[in-house]
Amino acid sequence: MRILIFNWQDISHPLAGGAEVHLHETYSRIAKMGHEVTLFCSSYDGAKATDESNGIRIIREGGRFLFNYVVMKKYFTTFKDQKFDLIVDDVNKIPFYTPAYVKEPVLGELHHLLGTSVFKETVFPLASYVYAAEKASLPFYRKIHFMIHSPSTMKEVNANGFSPERIHYTPYGMNHDLFRQTGVAKSSTPLIGALGRLKKYKSFDHLIEAFVVVKKSIADATLVIVGDGDDKPRLMELTKALGLNDSITFAGFVSEDEKVDWLNKCHVAVNTSAKEGWGLTAIEANACGTTTVSSNVQGLRDAVIDNETGLLYEYGNREQLAEKIILLLRDQTLREKLTAAALKRSKDFDWQIGAENSMEVIDRVINERRRQ
Repeated sequence: MRILIFNWQDISHPLAGGAEVHLHETYSRIAKMGHEVTLFCSSYDGAKATDESNGIRIIREGGRFLFNYVVMKKYFTTFKDQKFDLIVDDVNKIPFYTPAYVKEPVLGELHHLLGTSVFKETVFPLASYVYAAEKASLPFYRKIHFMIHSPSTMKEVNANGFSPERIHYTPYGMNHDLFRQTGVAKSSTPLIGALGRLKKYKSFDHLIEAFVVVKKSIADATLVIVGDGDDKPRLMELTKALGLNDSITFAGFVSEDEKVDWLNKCHVAVNTSAKEGWGLTAIEANACGTTTVSSNVQGLRDAVIDNETGLLYEYGNREQLAEKIILLLRDQTLREKLTAAALKRSKDFDWQIGAENSMEVIDRVINERRRQ
């Protein structure tokens, strides 16, 4: 079987996030099953035009901002005549509208709809463009099958008029060979970790502001922010303005092994995002023996079971966020109880099972087209 995937970024992109991790982990395993997988995505500085990663052939063209137009052009000039059995449209940010022009069967991957959350991320004119593009695409995408990866997103697409018969729940997995307890000791002083792309809607500024309150109660507490993104300069300025330069480390874009080291060292990991498709970073922390404090929003409330595997707080409530962090740093018994449950639950997620479930959906979509 020949599968072509359209996605904005590949796993090696400096701004790759959970969607790219899911794509890579799932479709690299599908490639190992004997299928030919090609990913067409945008390029970045220093990237090769063509590449290969764990069995996935990668073709890169165009920049991040206008890649949706590149997809349509490339399809008609190159891909249309290459006899792919299936097109996978990983809907993320500005849609590609593939159901409107692709002749092959199309299968959608959807982590979450942006909706109004895009207005937290960028300036109003650009946010309005992205919001309108997503809204306009929904009538086209309601016609195809979709793989959805969290209960919250299932509810979201059902509320937007998608047919339940065309929605297939395939849970996220976990790379247990990588994300695990490595024997690295917890930090000798209270350490809070936050990992992810530094984007405005991820709301890392909420954590930095809450950290001021944490420091008043736990003077030797430190915070490490692991990741990179266009919100980093603003976050660093905020850190400086609050006099926290000596207590907050911006680790930047790190290797996967370094990420695992940080997650093993932290006493608690924090996710302050306004909206997620799932809480992959929370499950990764759990697998490394670290419980979490996360905002009670779409996606994260699926990944974190409140008062069982971690703690949830009201999004935007800095005081409540600080209280939850302080509670976990001070109450070792509670922290260890939540950590044990979180570690156990993390083992329920497996990328191989997810890949096999995805292949069942792929076969169904292709066979359905053949019967028409």
